[in-house]
Amino acid sequence: MSLRARVAKNGAILLGDSVACDAFDDSMPLRIVTHAHADHLGGLRKSLKRCEKVLMTKATRDLAEILDDSLKLHDAPIQTMTYGKAIKYGDEKITLLKADHILGAAQVLVEDAGGIRIAYSGDFRIDETPVVDCDVLVVDSTYGSPSFRRRFDVDVRELLVSMIEKRLRGGAVYVFGYHGKLQEIMQLLRKADVSVPFVMPEKVYAVTKVCENHGMNLGCLSLSTDKDGQALLGGDLPCVAFYHMNSRQHVGLKNSRICVSGWEFSTPCRQIGDREYLVALSDHSDFDGSIEYVKRSRAKQVITDNYRGGHGAILAKEIRKRLGVSAIALPRSQGQTTL
Repeated sequence: MSLRARVAKNGAILLGDSVACDAFDDSMPLRIVTHAHADHLGGLRKSLKRCEKVLMTKATRDLAEILDDSLKLHDAPIQTMTYGKAIKYGDEKITLLKADHILGAAQVLVEDAGGIRIAYSGDFRIDETPVVDCDVLVVDSTYGSPSFRRRFDVDVRELLVSMIEKRLRGGAVYVFGYHGKLQEIMQLLRKADVSVPFVMPEKVYAVTKVCENHGMNLGCLSLSTDKDGQALLGGDLPCVAFYHMNSRQHVGLKNSRICVSGWEFSTPCRQIGDREYLVALSDHSDFDGSIEYVKRSRAKQVITDNYRGGHGAILAKEIRKRLGVSAIALPRSQGQTTL
């Protein structure tokens, strides 16, 4: 079987004869955006001008337009797709499947005329991601090293909710994370019957409203710049303030603060400041989850994404060693061997 997938030097995931995912490639007529994070939106303006079709879920379109309002995606020639509903292009059939990552995230399956199934996992957590049975697989390798394991004996989500509930007795609690993950935490808190107001700056608020429009029930929301939000934060009243990680050095410096990050593997929670904690909540599978996905997929050929995260070569080596499956990291890094 010839290699039916590649990762280009600019990070484009090339599947079959027609599909480029998550970056522009002038050899492919179709562009797919798997989700709205910036490292998967590369070259989107060029794709909109030069590709025959640009495909993504409705939620991804709505989130991407909020995160980069210069894109104006509602006025663009985009075809939105529903999970599990295939489209045809030439001799190939293309399907988006749900990925447990952020709202709207998708895996991609391309089935060619010869019946070969070519899949791209996109970013995922294996917990609630349906593994795609395929012949050729391109897999995320963000946590592709065996040192990236979260073998905790507690439920990190339950721990996070408990920490926030406890600290709300002392006033406002600030939570720092990235778009998508912040809204996941909001939903966790609401499902745990945490009913205090949520306060946030404009960009986080706009992303949150998109999530609500797509079915997430997030309760009472206030802008940090509005009268209600200012009263809650200024009076240090019980509320949860959600800010992007980039704001961590500037807001809530005297309050209880919780940062959520996937780059923590030694413990589910550790103290990093006087009233500041880091919680190991990730929207990516760890190393074990990545290996498990490859195993369940039954792929005969695996390509690890060596463009995003930089651990593709290690993951490919471990797949060959542990599973006996042909695996290569692309694009190749300097000095990288194929076996």
